[in-house]
Amino acid sequence: MSLGIDQRWIEAVVLAGVRIVAFLFIAPPFSYNAIPAQIKAMLGVALALAVSPLVTSKYVPLDTAGFLGAVILEVLVGAVLGFMVMLVFSAVQAAGNLIDLFGGFQLAQAFDPQSLVNGAQFTRSFQMTALALLFASGGHQLIIGGLARSFTALPLGAGIDLTTPVQTLTTGVTQMFLASVQIAGPLLIVLFLADAGLGLLTRVAPALNAFALGFPLKIGITVVLSSVVFVALPAIVSSLTGSAVQALLGVK
Repeated sequence: MSLGIDQRWIEAVVLAGVRIVAFLFIAPPFSYNAIPAQIKAMLGVALALAVSPLVTSKYVPLDTAGFLGAVILEVLVGAVLGFMVMLVFSAVQAAGNLIDLFGGFQLAQAFDPQSLVNGAQFTRSFQMTALALLFASGGHQLIIGGLARSFTALPLGAGIDLTTPVQTLTTGVTQMFLASVQIAGPLLIVLFLADAGLGLLTRVAPALNAFALGFPLKIGITVVLSSVVFVALPAIVSSLTGSAVQALLGVK
């Protein structure tokens, strides 16, 4: 009995798995460190097997040196795609950071080794809420679907033209800051008006020392009005998921 080995299929699945695993280690929500690395690797292999009919049809077998070079290229492609998705969802974390800064929570910042986020209460809570909403709403499936369709735009071993990703990343950084200001904007306006009101009160009654009351007042306003931002987070995460999928499909 002879056992045939399809070398073309094995090479294609390995290269697809390398790209997917590199993507999963960087892109949210899969990059969360509470998910063991073994689970990410197993998920990458499973997804590579799932997309094998798509990637095998256009794959041309390579020699040893060419295959090793293709592995390095696929690591680069997966990392670039993952970073683009991470950049999109960083808007939520940046919005939480702005609320911490203007609300007076910045002094209580700490490093979260699970999500690799360094920030105060709202930075970490916004990050955790966005990850939970991604899984709860099925947004992670859309991201995986966008990654699978990227094999059509970027065939295995073909590399990546860095012109388009760099342009996308440059635009993405601008959009990230704009989105973070839009998310936290209403609360920031209220906090600014509170500071302005305290300043006027200090000018009218200097002996009252209104700024001594400003810290607990701003903290109370932030805690109460942050519920409005949390209510809007599901729609925001849904919109960011669509933007992340478009970024994956727009890379050529």
